[in-house]
Amino acid sequence: MKKVITYGTYDLFHQGHYNLLKRAKALGDYLIVGVTTDSFDLERGKMNTCNNVMERIEAVKSTGLADQIVIEEYRGQKIDDIQKYGVDIFAIGSDWEGYFDYLNEFCKVIYLPRTQGISSTLLRQKYPIVNIGIIGTGSIASRFVPESKNVNSASVSVAYNPNQEECVSFCEKFLIPIVARDLEELYENCDAVYIASPHYTHYEYAKSALNAGKPVLCETPFVFSKKQAEELYSIAEKKGLLLQIALKTAYCPAFGHLFSLLKSGVIGEIVEVNASVTTLTDENSAKLDSKHFGGSMSENACFPLLPIFKFLGTKFRNINFYSKMKNDVDMFTKAVFRYDHAVASFQVGLGVKTEGSLTIAGTKGYVYVPAPWWKTDYFEVRYEDQNYNKKYFYPYVGEGLRYEIKDFVVAILTDGYYFSKVSKEENLMMAEVQEIYILGKNVYKL
Repeated sequence: MKKVITYGTYDLFHQGHYNLLKRAKALGDYLIVGVTTDSFDLERGKMNTCNNVMERIEAVKSTGLADQIVIEEYRGQKIDDIQKYGVDIFAIGSDWEGYFDYLNEFCKVIYLPRTQGISSTLLRQKYPIVNIGIIGTGSIASRFVPESKNVNSASVSVAYNPNQEECVSFCEKFLIPIVARDLEELYENCDAVYIASPHYTHYEYAKSALNAGKPVLCETPFVFSKKQAEELYSIAEKKGLLLQIALKTAYCPAFGHLFSLLKSGVIGEIVEVNASVTTLTDENSAKLDSKHFGGSMSENACFPLLPIFKFLGTKFRNINFYSKMKNDVDMFTKAVFRYDHAVASFQVGLGVKTEGSLTIAGTKGYVYVPAPWWKTDYFEVRYEDQNYNKKYFYPYVGEGLRYEIKDFVVAILTDGYYFSKVSKEENLMMAEVQEIYILGKNVYKL
């Protein structure tokens, strides 16, 4: 029996996919079809799939052409599958001509002609586009625009900055078609708003955008009081609008897998979480402006608060802060939380440098995520008996912003779908922690 194997994403399954499978089937007696997983697509930087892996498997199965369907999960799997299943022929579309010649060592490689005039890419172009308007044109916005180009149905159409000269320069650099003179012009030319302005302006801009009927993706820190956060969520809920927080760590694949793994109990009961995020910053930086909530807490605290709240919840008993101050700004702060059955702590700094790692301690073992843990692509689960230790590797592509952009766009376009990677409760508590610190409660200055 002659076995044939082929691989694909099979997103938005179309006639071209069917024709290719039919041609592959005709090459032998038994056809194995490999369907890529969502995580493998992400690893390859493929952010534009519209159907999830189960939908794509079902589409292949419904053709009746596949005798066996396998899941492609990692690079190098093709060689493993060819040897495992005793494959005689590897077949793939002609647009990959020459790329898979290395497989000739293991079986015969055949490049099949593709159906002209149809592709998943062309079909995706017919999907609705979410035109995003950017408020703020600083460093994070400069990373956001290139990252958005990796996400299907996302397009940056307009930008606004009160400093028009900076806005013009930004739009020219990133080929953004419209320089908005005011917020009204921004709203007229976009479907959704990304807020990347200075922290202290987030509340007013988010409120304005929501009242204008626009879904909002807002950079962290969201706002500096729980009352403001509750008000913004109330407006969004009344208007049926999406309000999402751009905390990139929450959206990267590795952090999601880490969360699922620990919730399954692999290290037992979690009793401690500790995280550090520190950078050495120019003392003239706006990040250290005391008049506008500058400092380590406002700049970095949301990142370590994420794993603390994800793994221990938001109902802590108390919190104490210990800050190294300079010019009325915290250059370094350590926070210690007390829970009923656990403790947590974090270190943030703009003028002090520490090891930027994350550790999570449990009754059976612990997790270590090396620096920079907020760009998680690798972590280890460690035990008393080192023979049981395990390392996990996941993609973190580019600047990491494409993951949150994809979630934002999908949530807007998919009717009835929205799963927030940072929950309303978690975000409200992040705002409350910032407020507690700003009010000086339990703050001990060093």
